[in-house]
Amino acid sequence: MDSVGLFILLILMFFQFTAAPAAEEITWTYTGLVGQSEWSAYFPECGGTSQSPVDVATTQTKYDPGLTAVTPLGYSQHGNKPFTLYNNGHTVVIELPEWMGLGGLPWLFTAVQMHLHWGSGGPSHGGSEHTVNGLSADAELHVVHYNSELYPNLSAAMTQRDGLAVLGILIVTGEETNQAFNSILNYLSRIRHADQKVFIPAFDVQSLLPKDLGRYYRYNGSLTTPPCYQSVIWTLFHERVQISKAQLLKLETILYSSKAEEADRMLLQDNYRTTQPLNHRVVFTSFSAESWKEFSSGEVTAIVIGVMCGCVGLAVVIRFIVKTIRFFKLLHRETVAVNRTKEPEKGQEKKQDMALNSTSEPEKKEEPSPQTEP
Repeated sequence: MDSVGLFILLILMFFQFTAAPAAEEITWTYTGLVGQSEWSAYFPECGGTSQSPVDVATTQTKYDPGLTAVTPLGYSQHGNKPFTLYNNGHTVVIELPEWMGLGGLPWLFTAVQMHLHWGSGGPSHGGSEHTVNGLSADAELHVVHYNSELYPNLSAAMTQRDGLAVLGILIVTGEETNQAFNSILNYLSRIRHADQKVFIPAFDVQSLLPKDLGRYYRYNGSLTTPPCYQSVIWTLFHERVQISKAQLLKLETILYSSKAEEADRMLLQDNYRTTQPLNHRVVFTSFSAESWKEFSSGEVTAIVIGVMCGCVGLAVVIRFIVKTIRFFKLLHRETVAVNRTKEPEKGQEKKQDMALNSTSEPEKKEEPSPQTEP
């Protein structure tokens, strides 16, 4: 090969290794040039047919009596070793110790980390990744585990179809403060910028979960962020967890997706992926439709209005019946009273008739009898 040919070959090899950066080197975002609508162009599995999150249409779910309650293992046994709190530019991550795990699945899963997704508009403006009957919650907590029975670590498991198990907890807002979530939220000011880490006191992770671990939705899906590996057994709890409006506001406004040295600060908000097509998949439930029915806000409003109208109608009917009964009672009383006033009059008339009869009889006796002729 001459020098010109060798030079051209080297040029081609250079472009081959530099023109297309590895997927791990691509900085993805939720909006913009490498936003979620473009993920599949850089991370092919993000365009797969078993992606997450999904909308759970409760009328299309299937009850599976074989689904038992999930069992957190060691969630409350946090020990004295602190947790690591980390701002990775996409979310806030809490790294979990390896002694925490998850039972109630076909294999034993070991805990890795948990993180949050949220919106930007406060309560009732969305922020959760999964939706139920088209309705979003205000935020969502994910607890990530890998299949430690079949695979040696997270990296090996995350590309396998049965490699990961994630718990999804929908978060709504109310008036009361959730002290368990303060174990995270109180330290966010120390990791405001991307790539910042801090140690925080260990706490009871199970206190973040809903009380009812027996009612949930189960389906096979994916990571909700690139590389979107379709390797997740999803468990989305039916029961919501509540935090206060002030806690949600702190979560939505205190963190930045930009680094501390960057001039342009960008708030870390709306870090949730839109729901993906269910395609061929079925969402299973651990509870039967007869034992619980999920209603949309419109259905709830219609039911409330229907109940109120029914109560008003029933009250009108009862009032009519009561009035009718009172009317007939009053009519009966008046009839009895009239009859009682008429009885003395009838007695007096009877006495007068008897007196007249007694006076007429003597008069009849004194009349001379007619004489007969011989």
